[in-house]
Amino acid sequence: MLKLAGIRVTIKTFVILRGISLDIPEGGLVALVGRNGAGKTTTLKSIMGLVPVVGGSIDLDGENLLEVPGHRRAQRGIGYMPEDRRLIGSLTVEDNILLPAWAARAENAEERLRYIYDRMPDLMPLVNRRASMLSGGQQKMAALARSLMSGSKLLLLDEPFEGLSPGLGDKLGETIRQLQQDGLTVLMAESDDKRVEFVQQTYMIERGQNVEELVG
Repeated sequence: MLKLAGIRVTIKTFVILRGISLDIPEGGLVALVGRNGAGKTTTLKSIMGLVPVVGGSIDLDGENLLEVPGHRRAQRGIGYMPEDRRLIGSLTVEDNILLPAWAARAENAEERLRYIYDRMPDLMPLVNRRASMLSGGQQKMAALARSLMSGSKLLLLDEPFEGLSPGLGDKLGETIRQLQQDGLTVLMAESDDKRVEFVQQTYMIERGQNVEELVG
């Protein structure tokens, strides 16, 4: 479904990615693991069109994503959850979740919202609360829900377990597994491989390049 081949990213003369290659099957649950600064976030941003790619290719369902403007990639069914969540604190949780639908003028926003609440019922008591009033863990859940609004095919999750208690982390992991069982393809970037032991495939990266691929 998603294939990155030899991706190179240079930012202000600094080489960040040195030829990253990933091959992620449809419905796959895949982790990209590496220490801080290894290039995990930049890899996800390259898929979303948030950083300039100077070499290589990115294909989604046979389409060259590098020919698709960054602001239109979410319309391809891609959802992105950044590490720092990027919620708008003055808006309610529900309004934050709906933001991608408003931006894309999506016609199925209410249907998608019902699906999200069905899969994440713990959000229901929070939907009318301002995002700034949430705990860090609750903000993570809200950010995941927002990514689902546009992420009908592919979810890109950056450090989803960072800062979560073990209990909340387990709950988030269960939700992610359920989404994958629903048919979504999931790529998670994590610095601790113990947090993503439930994935089907793991790519290890260092200094912006692949070093190992593990299956199972």
